[in-house]
Amino acid sequence: MLAAILFDLDGTIVNTDPIHYQAWQKMLLSYNIQIDEIFYKSRISGRLNPEIVKDILPQLSVAEGQKFADEKETLFRQLAPDLQALNGFAELIAWTETHQLKRALVTNAPRQNAKYMLEVLGIKEIFHTIVLADDCRAGKPDPEPYQVALNNLGIVAEQAIALEDSPSGIRAAVGAGIRTIGIASTHDPQVLQQFGTLMAIPDFTDLHLWKFLNSLIKVQSI
Repeated sequence: MLAAILFDLDGTIVNTDPIHYQAWQKMLLSYNIQIDEIFYKSRISGRLNPEIVKDILPQLSVAEGQKFADEKETLFRQLAPDLQALNGFAELIAWTETHQLKRALVTNAPRQNAKYMLEVLGIKEIFHTIVLADDCRAGKPDPEPYQVALNNLGIVAEQAIALEDSPSGIRAAVGAGIRTIGIASTHDPQVLQQFGTLMAIPDFTDLHLWKFLNSLIKVQSI
């Protein structure tokens, strides 16, 4: 029985990676570090800021690393005033309402970023629960954020579908036992499928997604 859809935010609901990439490029240039898209996808995308800073700028103290990350996220918000949800997102939300499914947001985004993006997109009120990495002992790729979301919704993993765009997010959702669909807004579909997704789609208009979701509802109605 399908009872809920669990959404990641960055790269899943909205393709923010080009903006994050731009912000990281600019910030790291102050340390004479030049990055390309391959570097971004392999060393930055989907990871938590403390891990990223420790990996790329190990010379920084914890306090210096936090200051750097805060400045980077401030720059991100300055660069992102006109965010738009991926194609088909509004239709998917309407579909969940029609079929009385619950919705959760499960994100590694820093609290201020998550709040900002939800406000810009006008979707702050559509989720039954919002789980931030900041509120968990561990963020993605640890499965804990997804386990917290399931507990908050009062359901088990078999009753949920997760939508994720990054290897770390997919590892978290799959690790929590949730059927996971990859959103290939940033990473190659074949890369996402290597981590255990049921399928990898470009956005929420994909017919494979709708065929799958409607098949689950059809089974429930029999």
